[in-house]
Amino acid sequence: MGIAVTGSIATDHLMTFPGRFTDQLLADRLDRVSLSFLVDQLEIRRGGVAANISFGLGLLGLRPVLIGAVGSDFEPYRVWLKQHGVDTDSVRVSTELHTARFLCTKDRAQNQIATFYAGAMAEAREIDLGSVIRRTGRLSLVMISPDDPEAMTRHTRACRKLGIPFAADPSQQLARLDGPEALELISGARWLFTNEYEAALLQERTGLTQQQILNKVGCWVTTHGAQGVRLERTGHDPLAVPAVEVPGAVDPTGVGDGFRAGFLAGLAWGVPEQHAAQLGCAVAATVLDYVGTQEYRLYRDSLVSRLRMSYGPECVAHLTAHLRELT
Repeated sequence: MGIAVTGSIATDHLMTFPGRFTDQLLADRLDRVSLSFLVDQLEIRRGGVAANISFGLGLLGLRPVLIGAVGSDFEPYRVWLKQHGVDTDSVRVSTELHTARFLCTKDRAQNQIATFYAGAMAEAREIDLGSVIRRTGRLSLVMISPDDPEAMTRHTRACRKLGIPFAADPSQQLARLDGPEALELISGARWLFTNEYEAALLQERTGLTQQQILNKVGCWVTTHGAQGVRLERTGHDPLAVPAVEVPGAVDPTGVGDGFRAGFLAGLAWGVPEQHAAQLGCAVAATVLDYVGTQEYRLYRDSLVSRLRMSYGPECVAHLTAHLRELT
């Protein structure tokens, strides 16, 4: 099953200020703020939703096709992704703009001041899905994740025109979309991914009820954090999959992307969707053990142990054969 993942590719620049932002703000001068914070820690992490999902798929032994736009500074990141099984040859490289960046400074009270620079991501709208297919061959699924809104619309239309099944994951971009735009992105999707808040926002944006949205997609997958995942489709009882318990979680960033990677891998292997969701939850739990979205590793024994303890031998029986390539 050939899987392409479209969406954001970015780097995160995370800084720590040892004081409190509020101590530097003057109540009678808030109309003219000019401040500089001397930070004592900087972490640069690889990120972007499409890159994170592709990384997870690569770890699981698939070779996903990553589709997005970056700057000329992308080369070290490209090497990293290729080393972890990702096909990056369809990534567009801008000649003028830098790769998207998320810059965030937090203080000791966990307050944050953040800026997101879209940069080259704006050029994703120039990518032609047809040319990707001519290079890679027929795709079995295209995962359309948060990206330049025009790019998301173009890829969705291309999937419909070419008859390629697609998964819709508008998530962070829902805040920018109006009702008709959101509706176009999800209508006809084989899979729709949201978290609990985004599910409510999608209904508000489109003016549709939950059932009306369900009627427009194949299966709606809603993540509920520590409460697990819920899969719904018209004419079937909802399927609830509990999360894998993670005592002392380290960092929640990228957990949803890890779930999507595991779930899509399970679908690619042809296992029942319940077990695909269970694998997604186990990968998400592994992401929680690490700081950063692409710092985790998947080891066969620990992953199988998590699956067995959380979901029992039936789940393991369906998945073990597909995990043999893991170390």
